[in-house]
Amino acid sequence: MAEVKAAIQSDPFLVSWFEITEKIIRTRDCGTGARVDFKFAGLNRNVDSVKSKSQILLCWADEAEPITDLAWSKLIPTVREHESEIWVTWNPERKNSATHERFRGNPPEGAKIVSLNWRDNPKFPDVLEAERLNDFTRRSDHYEHIWEGGFVTVVEGAYYAKAITVARSENRIGHVAADPLMTIRAVWDIGGTGQKSDATAIWIVQYVGREIRLLNYYEAQGQPLAAHIEWLRANGYGAALCVLPHDGSTNDKVHDVSFESALRAAGFEVQVVKNQGAGAAMQRVEAARRLFPSMWFNQATTEAGLDAIGWYHEKRDEERGIGLGPSHDWSSHGADAFGLVAVAYEQPQGKSQETAFVRRKVV
Repeated sequence: MAEVKAAIQSDPFLVSWFEITEKIIRTRDCGTGARVDFKFAGLNRNVDSVKSKSQILLCWADEAEPITDLAWSKLIPTVREHESEIWVTWNPERKNSATHERFRGNPPEGAKIVSLNWRDNPKFPDVLEAERLNDFTRRSDHYEHIWEGGFVTVVEGAYYAKAITVARSENRIGHVAADPLMTIRAVWDIGGTGQKSDATAIWIVQYVGREIRLLNYYEAQGQPLAAHIEWLRANGYGAALCVLPHDGSTNDKVHDVSFESALRAAGFEVQVVKNQGAGAAMQRVEAARRLFPSMWFNQATTEAGLDAIGWYHEKRDEERGIGLGPSHDWSSHGADAFGLVAVAYEQPQGKSQETAFVRRKVV
């Protein structure tokens, strides 16, 4: 509201047409009885409030990146006046955000899409130019997102931000092939089947001597176990060793069956990683950090997984300046499975891992 007021008040012509008070912005009564009012509403916690509004000629959704699909499904039908318009402005962060998928990934018919950047600002000040150049030199990981409209690849304070940057610089994120002689593992983070349940995430990996090859990544929300098994088989992983977290052996309260037993019944070998106890999430993070220099990612098929671990970060109490452990959000499931990849590697593998290293040397 403050920015709209400032924009109007900066133009003498516009000021003459508007009535502006502390809480009101509207056109003046020019004798026609028709007025245009500006109304402001938040969509984060107040999405149902927009359904009560009528005669919306122009709806401008600003800072729209975090708007959920549910909020869009309630807002869009509300803007139904003849020749009404919806304007959406945002700085993209994630490819799978509801806003990106709805308006850039699969835009509505007749939509006009404009990429607007610092280059398009005729009044771009010297102080911002200096800041841009500083970010280009000193914060190259974030430059594309902050200044060029790229997606966020790593978050400030993310657990694996530096490790991902190093991996890219060392060309360990690119084309990575599977070793046909070595065991393929499907490392899971188990979700649920409800509409609001946690997602299920799977990393497809091989431990080839001192290398950890991350070959593929899968994530799905609200799907039954059969859907995950179908993905494994359809992608050539029907013989994979399934590595499960400790709760993989816990029976479902309704069906009295565990992921472990169900996967064994489907013909998979299964390894259940023992319960790491208190602080398990950070133990996975530390294990993955130690082993990251040995990790190689097949970029074409693990991009979504890299997005998840690049975002995975600590939740902080800013007032007290202390960390509260990993923040549980959309990235947690892929990151938890990724941590389990490292934990499963660090556990004793018997002779098989040493043999794998020798076999690769011989080949």
